[in-house]
Amino acid sequence: MSSQFLSLVAGTVLSLLFAYVPGLNTKFASLTGTVKRLIMLGLLALTAVSIYGLSCAGWVFGGIGVTCDQAGIQKLIEVFILAAIANQSTYSIAPPTKKVREAAA
Repeated sequence: MSSQFLSLVAGTVLSLLFAYVPGLNTKFASLTGTVKRLIMLGLLALTAVSIYGLSCAGWVFGGIGVTCDQAGIQKLIEVFILAAIANQSTYSIAPPTKKVREAAA
């Protein structure tokens, strides 16, 4: 499993959590679009930095971690961008629940 694939999955799962977890989805729906995007990007950045830190500490196994050098940071930026694309694409095409539509109104 590649880091690119995992970043796509992480972005998609995060988006689906905010779209369908009861309570979380209605609170998230009531926010403005800019705030929603910033929250998602912040969480994705936190995830990417955590993966980098765990990889540098030697705690990520199986060939999916990034290296602790300039090439690793470049790879981290690449997978962050892929995760952001997957996240925003999934959220925009996921059909909202009835409660989400009510909270957004």
